[in-house]
Amino acid sequence: MRDQAMQIQRELQAEEVSVSKHGVDIVITGDQNIKSLNTNGKGDDDIKDAINEAIKESQKVAAKKLQQMGGGLQGLLGG
Repeated sequence: MRDQAMQIQRELQAEEVSVSKHGVDIVITGDQNIKSLNTNGKGDDDIKDAINEAIKESQKVAAKKLQQMGGGLQGLLGG
C-alpha cells in the first residue's frame, strides 16, 4: 500500500493543471505546487480567485488518482 501511495504522489507531481481566470494564468501540479503565475497586472481579488480555481482543479486530479488506487481514502485507511 505504501509503494502504491508513493507512486500516486510521483504521478501527481508530474500532472499539471493550467487555469486562466480574470486574466490571471496559473500552472499548478497535481500535488498543489504552483509552477507558474502570471498576474498580467491584475488585482489581489482576481489573483486569489484564479489560485483558488487552480487548487480546486488540482484536487480533482488528486481525487481521480486516489480512486484509481483502489477506493480513494477508504483504500488508504484500510476500509
